Amino acid sequence: MPFLTQIFAVSWLNLRTIPQRLGSSAVAVVGIAGVVIVFVAVLSMAQGFYAAMSSAGASDRALVMRGGATDEMTSGFGGPETDIIKQAPGLRHEGNRALAAAELFVLVDLPKKSTGTPANVPMRGIDTTTLDVRHEAKIVEGRMLRFGTNEVVAGRAAMRQFAGLSVGGEIRAGQTTWVVVGAFESGGSVSETELWCDARFLQGAYRRGNSYQSVRARLESPQSYAQFKDWLTSNPQLNVSVQPEVEYYQTQSITLTRLIRSVGFGIAALMGVGAVFGAILTMYTAVSTRTREIATLRALGFNTSSVLISVLAEAFGLAALGGALGGLVAYLAFNGYQTSTINFQTFSQVAFAFAVTPWLLAQGLGYALIMGLIGGLLPAVRAARLPIASALREL
Repeated sequence: MPFLTQIFAVSWLNLRTIPQRLGSSAVAVVGIAGVVIVFVAVLSMAQGFYAAMSSAGASDRALVMRGGATDEMTSGFGGPETDIIKQAPGLRHEGNRALAAAELFVLVDLPKKSTGTPANVPMRGIDTTTLDVRHEAKIVEGRMLRFGTNEVVAGRAAMRQFAGLSVGGEIRAGQTTWVVVGAFESGGSVSETELWCDARFLQGAYRRGNSYQSVRARLESPQSYAQFKDWLTSNPQLNVSVQPEVEYYQTQSITLTRLIRSVGFGIAALMGVGAVFGAILTMYTAVSTRTREIATLRALGFNTSSVLISVLAEAFGLAALGGALGGLVAYLAFNGYQTSTINFQTFSQVAFAFAVTPWLLAQGLGYALIMGLIGGLLPAVRAARLPIASALREL
C-alpha cells in the first residue's frame, strides 16, 4: 500500500475517534488559544506603539536639535539660531517664507479619563508655518488657534485619553489657563497625543525667554537632506544635530518596543509550557483509546512512520484550530483598542491603538503549531512503538 495512502487512512481513523475524547481535545485547543491570545495581544501593543511613532515622520522633513541632544526635552537653542537655521539651502519655500517651524516642547499634567491619575501630556509651541510643514495635520473640529493668544488645539488621541480637552474646555498649565478651540488629526501618529499652542505665548507662560527646542524643516525633496544637513553642521555659528524625521521617531520607539516584545515572548513562553503539557495529555489519551485500532493496522501491514505522522497530524490540527481561534479572538478584542503609555525617551504620554497585523496573526499561528509539535511528539513515538502482540491481546 502506498505510503501516503497509509497516512491518510490512519489520520482519518484519528479524526473519526475525536468525538470519543472531545473533552480532552477541547482542553488542548482552549489552552493553545489562550496562549495565542496573550501572545498576539501583547505584541499588538508594541506594533501599535511603533506604528504611532514611525507614522509621525515624513521623508521630506528633518528635525534640527542642539548638538548632542537625544530628544527634544534635552535640546534647546535661542531665537537667533532658529533664524540662521531657516536660511539653510534645501528648505522648501512658499514665496519668501521658509517652511521651517521653530517649536517649544513642555509637559503638562492632565488626568486620564479611565483612571483619573495625572499623566505627562506633551504641549508643543508652534508657529504660523506649522500646518504647512506638517502637511498631513488637519483641523477636524472647531478651528485653528489664534496666534498670540492662550488658545490650544488638541490631537484626537489626546482628546480620547485625557480629561478637559473637549472643544470649548479649559485646562490649567504653567500658571496660565488655556482654552481648547479645536481638534486635529495627523494620520494616527504620535502627534495626535499632543496639544498645540502659540510658541511665543508658551515661552512667556513658562518663562523660557526667546528659546526653542527644535526646528522642524520641510525640505524641497528627500534628496535635499544631505545639502541641508551639511550646511547646518558645518556652520560655525551653530551647534546642531540634524536627523531625518522618520529616523528620529523610529529611534524614539526602540526602547519601549523592545521591552514590550520581550515581555510578550516571556509570558507566551511560560504559558506555552502549560499548553504543551495539555497537548501531551490530550494526545496520550488519544493513543490509549486507539491502542487496539493501531495494533490492528500494524498487523495488517501499516508501517510505524504512518502511525507516527498521523498522531502528529492530529496534534497539528488541534494546534491549528487553537491558533486560529486565539488569533480571531485577539483580533476582535484588541485590534484598534485605544490606550496610552509613557515614552521612556521623553517621559511623556503617547496615545496609540493596538495593531493586530496579519504578520502577528501568522506568528501566533506558527507558535501554536510549535506547541502542537512538541505536545504531539512523545505520544506519536509511543504509538509508533506500540507492541503489536500485547495490543492485540486486548481485542
